[in-house]
Amino acid sequence: MRSLAKIHFSPAVLAVLVQVVSLFLLIVFTFIFALVATFFFGIDLKYPLFFLVFLQALISTVLSRLIGMASWWGWIHFFFPIAACVMFAWNIPKEIYLVGFLVTLSLFWTTFRTQVPFFPSRPSVWQQVAKLVPLRQDAPIRIIDIGSGLGDMSMYLAKQRPDCRVEGIEIAPLPWLVSFIRAHIYRSAAAFSLGDYRQLNFANYDVIFAYLSPAAMLDLWSKAQAEMSGGSILISYEFDIPNVIPQRQISIGTQAPKLYVWEIGNQ
Repeated sequence: MRSLAKIHFSPAVLAVLVQVVSLFLLIVFTFIFALVATFFFGIDLKYPLFFLVFLQALISTVLSRLIGMASWWGWIHFFFPIAACVMFAWNIPKEIYLVGFLVTLSLFWTTFRTQVPFFPSRPSVWQQVAKLVPLRQDAPIRIIDIGSGLGDMSMYLAKQRPDCRVEGIEIAPLPWLVSFIRAHIYRSAAAFSLGDYRQLNFANYDVIFAYLSPAAMLDLWSKAQAEMSGGSILISYEFDIPNVIPQRQISIGTQAPKLYVWEIGNQ
């Protein structure tokens, strides 16, 4: 079942299928239980709406885990039916749905396709990354944050290391727009672009920082191996690369995720 999730369907299609299958199972289970209650116990079994919605949420969450979807998909599957029921019960105006949809679309844009949700990093992470950037006299170090979000880390690095050329790339329009505007307001030297990091040539960078998701790490490593120059550095916050031992693991704090550092050419 796990291979089905990873090979045959995109995450968006798979998410829809999970909800459809869970709804089908819900109908079958409730129908069977109602028949049993009627014929064997003489009870006219009726289900409260919220109970049905909760059961739908529970079934879809379990299904998502069984087929190997990322853990954060489980939360989406659980809360989606509940949120839909609540909004329907409250009779929310259609304009609110439209605004919510547009904001969500601009924020999470291709999350369903890439399986990389919006993950903002913290100042303690930026400080550790800044310490990992090497010094070089002959030319500026080229740094890029792939999935730069609102641009905080890129602007921090550009301020702390004016000798470096710092970039950020973000695929979601709203975070990119916010980072672009903020960089101009604060006169930051960091440059932000709207796009997919998979279209970049990693050979153009000395340090690449990633805060993506477990689903993206193997593809990221394949691209890094194929394109990054010897001696360049790949840094990932929280998510490691399966079966690839990093040269360094840096703890950010107590019970906090780690920074994983790979020096290309030293594996």
